[in-house]
Amino acid sequence: MIEIIEKFKDVVVSIATPNGSGTGFYLKNENIIVTNFHVISGVKEVIISGTNKDKKLANVLYSDPMFDLAFIDATNINVSGAELSNTNVNEGEQIIAVGHPYGLKYTVTQGIVSKAERLHNNINYIQLDAAINPGNSGGPSINENGEVVGVNTFIIAVGNNLGFALPVSYLKKAITDFENINRQVSIRCHSCSTLLLETEIDGKYCDNCGAKLDYVLDKPYKPVGIAKMLEEVIIKNGKEIKLARIGKNRWEIEEGSARIFINYESTTGFVYGDAHLCMLPKQNVAELFEYLLKENFILEGVYFSVANKEIVMSVLVNDQYLTIESGTRMLNNLLKYADKYDDILVDEFNCIWREEEIT
Repeated sequence: MIEIIEKFKDVVVSIATPNGSGTGFYLKNENIIVTNFHVISGVKEVIISGTNKDKKLANVLYSDPMFDLAFIDATNINVSGAELSNTNVNEGEQIIAVGHPYGLKYTVTQGIVSKAERLHNNINYIQLDAAINPGNSGGPSINENGEVVGVNTFIIAVGNNLGFALPVSYLKKAITDFENINRQVSIRCHSCSTLLLETEIDGKYCDNCGAKLDYVLDKPYKPVGIAKMLEEVIIKNGKEIKLARIGKNRWEIEEGSARIFINYESTTGFVYGDAHLCMLPKQNVAELFEYLLKENFILEGVYFSVANKEIVMSVLVNDQYLTIESGTRMLNNLLKYADKYDDILVDEFNCIWREEEIT
């Protein structure tokens, strides 16, 4: 099992959109990343990242609300890729589920197939007792041979480890249909299952059955209110906004060795900016704390704190006091100080470089 887990670190990727995040996995022969439709719904471009792979924008090639599948362009990804199983699963069979639940990067859970076929909406899903949580969507279910047997798709919220994966037989059918139209950007009608070329969709309705296709319309992300203001602030600080978006009212920016997260909590009205720096040293912590307290007194608009063993530099503002000018200044200070203090803390206080999470 350990070998399988290590192998899939290269195969499983994190997928982020302005609406949320999920998981996907790479198929080398098909040169696509597989995920759920509900992970990418409403966008045609996503951010993918993973082990030894920097964040990049990638296009959605295939959208399938019927099977809740989507394919993302995987050009220039050079890893081994996953293998799809050619056999059906059996009840009691050991299964590994891999994904990014609640933003926790590369999380592995293990369980068994509790029912090989569970009919839901005319689709026979694999029922699993391996823990699957929000963020796991689109990740692979893997058997003991290291083969993908299903795509983790949904859970029953009130259930105890009741997860469901779409069997690879449906995925293989979708891949075949996609290849048969020469991999053109396409959408499956949720009603009649006809595969429609995006370039040939006439209006809002399926040409075959007449079903309304609101979900296929191009809906460019347009932030409003405080989110729009924060995006302008990020742009004014020279950052690529599409690469910064990691979910609704959430952004991530890299500055040197520091990683900065910006979150807007609309219910409380607070905007949080947190630069995650290095880790506490093994010795002379008191000397470091004295230094951080002195710097908190000197610095303008930013402050140090310690979360577990990680040193964090933060800004905090209520949305009613936020303007583009004040926000730009605050983020600029955070960017300016974060990488600088990361080096100081490591060089002068023997702090430990933060280990990057697998993304």
